[in-house]
Amino acid sequence: MSNFDQFQFDFYQSNYTIDDQEEGYNSYASNENLCGSRKSQAGEQPPASAFAPPEMLLSSQSYTGQILQPTYSPDTLSHLSYADGFDEEPPLLEELGINFEHIWQKTLTVLNPMKPADGSIMNETDLTGPMVFCLALGATLLLAGKVHFGYVYGMSAIGCLAMHALLNLMSVPGVSHGCVASVLGYCLLPMVILSSSAVVFSLQGILGTLLALFIIGWCSLSASKIFTSALGMEGQQLLIAYPCALLYGLFALLTVF
Repeated sequence: MSNFDQFQFDFYQSNYTIDDQEEGYNSYASNENLCGSRKSQAGEQPPASAFAPPEMLLSSQSYTGQILQPTYSPDTLSHLSYADGFDEEPPLLEELGINFEHIWQKTLTVLNPMKPADGSIMNETDLTGPMVFCLALGATLLLAGKVHFGYVYGMSAIGCLAMHALLNLMSVPGVSHGCVASVLGYCLLPMVILSSSAVVFSLQGILGTLLALFIIGWCSLSASKIFTSALGMEGQQLLIAYPCALLYGLFALLTVF
């Protein structure tokens, strides 16, 4: 037992005394009294609402919404929705500027030189028909054994630039590059007929020469008629027909020779 008492005394040996315990208790009690006095002082202070104006208090009390959840009225939702649906969108061909009715009317105007041209339709920059007729001319020349795609497009571009400069000098309102290219391209349709006949028989003869002259007059007459009606150049058709005949004469030379 003496050994056990000695071990217990050594294990619990410390410098802690009863006097230290009493001092800690007294400091803890003083801290509690200090906190209690602060709370009582805070309770005696007037509320923050006593210094706020009554308008602020009324506005804060009348708010009925929720945080991060705004309320929308039906009028607001109607403005946020799309005005047009998919059913009201225009067709794709109309957005691309392709109108088959106008293409058909222009083609009939070219095929019938005596038919009066509609200036509102002919003033459009429609290049669908000219591209098709240029490809058709190149394809028919290819069937005849002549690969002249580069010549066709090259002479078409140079001819459009030259006619654009000439028409701007002769007309008061002026004309755009697209309108000139559209008219000259549509009037290339009779030349496609000439190149198609070159596939069947040879044009290097009297019959071929006469046919080529007829096609040149046809193309130049149709182009000059359309230009005069679209630009309001009455009495100047022959002046416009001469440079058009020179341009279409080059295409006729490609077709015949």
